[in-house]
Amino acid sequence: MIVVHNGELHRAHSVVHKTPGNLRGFVQAKLRSLKSGSMNEHRFRSEDKIEKASLETHEMQYLYSDGEGHHFMNQETYDQVRLSDEIVGDAMKYLLPETVIDVDFYEGNPISVELPTTVALKIVETDPGMKGATATASYKPAKLETGLQVMVPQFVDVGTVIRIDTRDDSYLERAG
Repeated sequence: MIVVHNGELHRAHSVVHKTPGNLRGFVQAKLRSLKSGSMNEHRFRSEDKIEKASLETHEMQYLYSDGEGHHFMNQETYDQVRLSDEIVGDAMKYLLPETVIDVDFYEGNPISVELPTTVALKIVETDPGMKGATATASYKPAKLETGLQVMVPQFVDVGTVIRIDTRDDSYLERAG
């Protein structure tokens, strides 16, 4: 959820409602500033008001990157938008040309990208597997086509397309 706090947009990462003993309840929230990227905790009392930012989400197709930024095309209107490194952030390590993702807009300006939970990427570099290694015994480093480094089981080789969890860069399965 994106909220407006102290006049700036923040993404809520965790929200915990606490009611300690005979005291009044409060909400402890971890908020990441979309402007600066810094993470901070804030305690909201039950009387505090907070505004949920009204966002527009559009499906955008990643086209290419150049010195000016990362270029995306709106899937409905075919308008092209250039997003900066600050907006795209770590999402670039999962994006190939023609990948479709959701981009959040606030008051007509792009503010963040939302990745799918899993992505399928091809392994371009890894060590050969050890003979007799089982799937759960050991992992080896692998470099994917976007440059992302992940740990994969011994039986996975160069050229294999694998599914990666974008939340923690973990190997899930072979993608087919």
